[in-house]
Amino acid sequence: MTETRTENLPLTDGRELRVTVAEPEGAARGGLVLLHEARGVTDTVRLLAGSLAAEGWLVVAPHLYPDADELAAQDVDGQLSQLPVESVLADIDVACVWLAERGITPDRTGVIGFDLGGAAALIVATRRAIGAAVSVSGRGILTPLSDGLPSLVEVAHELSCPWLGLYGERDEHVSAEEVDKLRDAAASAPVATDVVRVAQGNHRFDTDPKASAEAWQRTLNWFDSHLR
Repeated sequence: MTETRTENLPLTDGRELRVTVAEPEGAARGGLVLLHEARGVTDTVRLLAGSLAAEGWLVVAPHLYPDADELAAQDVDGQLSQLPVESVLADIDVACVWLAERGITPDRTGVIGFDLGGAAALIVATRRAIGAAVSVSGRGILTPLSDGLPSLVEVAHELSCPWLGLYGERDEHVSAEEVDKLRDAAASAPVATDVVRVAQGNHRFDTDPKASAEAWQRTLNWFDSHLR
């Protein structure tokens, strides 16, 4: 795994965006914007960033919550309620500019997210010109995660880049019926889409090594196929 670092990027309004970065050894095959889960930039998010960088990707993870890196469970709902889609998109735009300054063109830029980040990754893939997106255990399929975000079925038909949705068969937060409805909505988009329920996988893909390995390999294959 590649080590990560955290830095602050200046914004045009005088504020700063905190990001966690992981760089590959040698030339990058492309860039990935990594969107964190509802609890913020956790050790798991940093581990994922380092693992993706070890596969050759230049990774940047914007901290969508400005005042905290990692939240306690009881603080999550309060932060989500204050997370409008415009704020998420603005932070992702800054991350994409950071990648562009390092030679990563939009067609070689992907977005990947888990949980809250999975929902955000799909929304980004309907609003921005990027090469591909992956959502892992993205919630908010039928009911929006916050007043500031749309439900995923509401916008899935607007996908403008190849999108992969991964859900665990034993996901305790997302039902099979919800996943089926998301699959149907995404299928009407004019781009390649795939929605997979991974056998034995739970919401975090952390209880079954085989399920975790399958989700990881599907993610890598998706980006390998579409970011060229």
